[in-house]
Amino acid sequence: MTLLVVLIVLALVFDFLNGLHDAANSIATIVSTRVLAPRYAVFWAAFFNFVAFLVFGLHVAGTVGSGIIDVATVDDRVIMGALGGAITWNLVTWYAGIPSSSSHALIGGLLGAGIAKAGVGVIVWPGVIATSAAIVLSPALGFALGLLLMLAVSWIFVRSTPHAVDRLFRGLQFVSASLYSLGHGGNDAQKTMGIIAALLYAHGESGAFHVPLWVVLSCQTAMALGTLLGGWRIVHTMGSKITRLSPMQGFCAETGGAATLFAATAFGIPVSTTHTITGAIVGVGAARRVSAVRWNVAQGIVIAWVITMPAAALVAALTYAASGLVLP
Repeated sequence: MTLLVVLIVLALVFDFLNGLHDAANSIATIVSTRVLAPRYAVFWAAFFNFVAFLVFGLHVAGTVGSGIIDVATVDDRVIMGALGGAITWNLVTWYAGIPSSSSHALIGGLLGAGIAKAGVGVIVWPGVIATSAAIVLSPALGFALGLLLMLAVSWIFVRSTPHAVDRLFRGLQFVSASLYSLGHGGNDAQKTMGIIAALLYAHGESGAFHVPLWVVLSCQTAMALGTLLGGWRIVHTMGSKITRLSPMQGFCAETGGAATLFAATAFGIPVSTTHTITGAIVGVGAARRVSAVRWNVAQGIVIAWVITMPAAALVAALTYAASGLVLP
């Protein structure tokens, strides 16, 4: 029982770091456009991160908990390995200011630890294929929606004065940032819920795989607290290094990203909020002109996306092996 509590706490630490690492996804645009000061933006994002469980179901939690590796294979060492790989990769990329995906670090961690225990037969291929496809599809959809929204809004307000447009979209950014933070909390916090639910199932605390209410509330709280502390290195990368944003562009990026997250969460697909908002930001920048996007920065981010799952999987496998020295 003591080990179960320790592993649940470790899972909540990952969830906290997820909020810390991915706070930039929720607030980078509204901060970079100077619509909201950073100290207020994190409170805004944290609130909508927390209340997301009232809006969405728990389909993503089900995918992560039982749709990546066979839930019958899950034990304490697998969970410790998965969390060790994900947390290590999160800390490395947070320190470097790289907006990598906490979600795919966790998926990679599960795969690495699961394969280290039982080989590739442990993989639930439909869930892994859907998650891997989302690595490409979520930023692509975010890019397309951001680009189309930017073109549509520019056409609608072509006769308006810049001052009037700026004032209008400063107000609308509060709505779009809220929606994105809601989508972020709805998709990301559920991944840790799935881990804890699988752990409870492995310990025989539940007869079937399901997510208790206390797990939901604990995960939403941990993520909201992480968001409150923010991740300013990554905010700088997301909000100003990729392209410079106006309030209108910020609104389009957040709205395009939120629509992508809402759709993915409804289908139970654990997508990366980092990938999604990055694609949307690049889309709104490209709508202005191709040269408005700092493609060298975007290229570096894409490289981080590609190596996240295998890097986290490798660390997780090593953690799983090392855990055999202290765990049965």
